[in-house]
Amino acid sequence: MLIDPLIIGADGVDEAKTYVRIESDEEDGLISALLATAIRHCEGFTGQLQIARGVVERLPVSAAWQRLSATPVQSITGVTGIPAEGASFALPITGYAIDIDGAGDGWVRVTQPGAAGRIDVAFTAGAASSWGAISDPLRHGILRLTAHLHANRDNVSDAGPPAAVAALWRPWRRMQLS
Repeated sequence: MLIDPLIIGADGVDEAKTYVRIESDEEDGLISALLATAIRHCEGFTGQLQIARGVVERLPVSAAWQRLSATPVQSITGVTGIPAEGASFALPITGYAIDIDGAGDGWVRVTQPGAAGRIDVAFTAGAASSWGAISDPLRHGILRLTAHLHANRDNVSDAGPPAAVAALWRPWRRMQLS
């Protein structure tokens, strides 16, 4: 679930450059990469994608409900069957069931797999439509982490991200209990 720099957009890079106090465009590539890393770190910590994007997840065929790993799910757009041999095929709408619950978790189960042993589920997940729509505390934590990564990029004795970053993100953390 990589983050395409186009998803972050120029607004995100410009805001990160302002936060890090960089005025030239020479380090745009670096800032964009550090910003994407900080967003992925935020997503790992909170258990939620921050900027909405398309995701394809491969699952085994099962008649039991299976939870999609990325949240919050906005829409499930298709299920493709993958046989052991031969070409993949779109499962007919009657061959599977999908659901998105109130917590934003996406669910899928296969009722008529045909020759499929695995499935690819295509869906859109993410809490915000764009960089500017990310909640302010989450966005501020991402900016702080980006600045930390920039300042410590060559420091082998870096003690890790500032504690304030986790404090800003903690209220949005979703943990799964098995």
